[in-house]
Amino acid sequence: MRLADRITQCRTPFIVQNTKNGTITHLSGAATFADEILACPIRYVLCDDLTRLCAALAYSKGTRTLACADLLHVPAERVWIEWCEAPWLAELTRYGFKTDEQSIAGGRRGALIQSSVTGRRGLVRTFWANGDADLDVFSSSMEAYFDFDTPEGEAPAAPDASDRPTISVFDHGVGDADILSRCFRFRYEHTWAEYYAHTALSPEQRAAVARHALGTIAIEIPVMLIFFLLLATRPGLPRRPLMLERLNRARSRSGKAPLLAHMEVFAPLMPEYPPSNGTGLGFERRPRRLHHVRGHLVRRGSQLFWRVPHLRGSCRAGVVRTRTVTWTMDGPVRDSNHPPVSRARPSHEFVT
Repeated sequence: MRLADRITQCRTPFIVQNTKNGTITHLSGAATFADEILACPIRYVLCDDLTRLCAALAYSKGTRTLACADLLHVPAERVWIEWCEAPWLAELTRYGFKTDEQSIAGGRRGALIQSSVTGRRGLVRTFWANGDADLDVFSSSMEAYFDFDTPEGEAPAAPDASDRPTISVFDHGVGDADILSRCFRFRYEHTWAEYYAHTALSPEQRAAVARHALGTIAIEIPVMLIFFLLLATRPGLPRRPLMLERLNRARSRSGKAPLLAHMEVFAPLMPEYPPSNGTGLGFERRPRRLHHVRGHLVRRGSQLFWRVPHLRGSCRAGVVRTRTVTWTMDGPVRDSNHPPVSRARPSHEFVT
């Protein structure tokens, strides 16, 4: 079952009890968002090939997402996105992230994005499931808010008047291309913020808990950004609405809740790369040693060029696909209140 369906049918509240004084606290969990996801007008389900492509684009060391920040926008004021966990974790492992090998066998990931009318500012909450029971469906204790038009040297404005502490995430490896440090801030959801504010944790324990909570949301943001970027290309990503009328009629007769309508989205087809035989100069050069070349994303005006990760050298195990993919964009999304942004400075601090 899709993760969105699991959440909308989830009825188990997230309740914790203090073992010392017996105090019971009701925290925000997956069931809290059942009605919001049910009312969501657009729900995307990424197929495995698109999940791998988005992850490769997101985590490649050569990717520079911030250079495309003016092209990014959320396609509706409320959007749901989900994907299988296995291909996502496989790409994470490929790019050097440590993953839990036990979770690669199954599970699904998802995110609910609430944005402004322009799609340039909003709030993100992430979800995941690894089992069949209500207790196996989880929601991140942290949320992320963003503003793609954040001026250089400033922080994105919070969508409410809350003064909750925020966390800034940055990657020194990408330098000026670090879109997370410039456009995103992370914070505990208000029920979780109140809960942790009344716990007797040392500063070291609070930092460890915050980093763990941050790991349930921050690592998924780049995949979402790449997906929104690919959606903005011409003619967009191949997609197919899933027809559930007959299945839902059968479920209704069995007393089961109907499944939600959603859109399956696929990776764009990429042409094959013709292998080269010789140099064309009347003699053959000794083949280069087989090695891997990392992918990187380059923007030139309204076009994006993705140099896909590929093997270079002598390869007899099959045909190598094209090494360069070009996407054409309709143009930047302009907000009358904020000019487009094209440059950034790396963050220099971890704000808690």
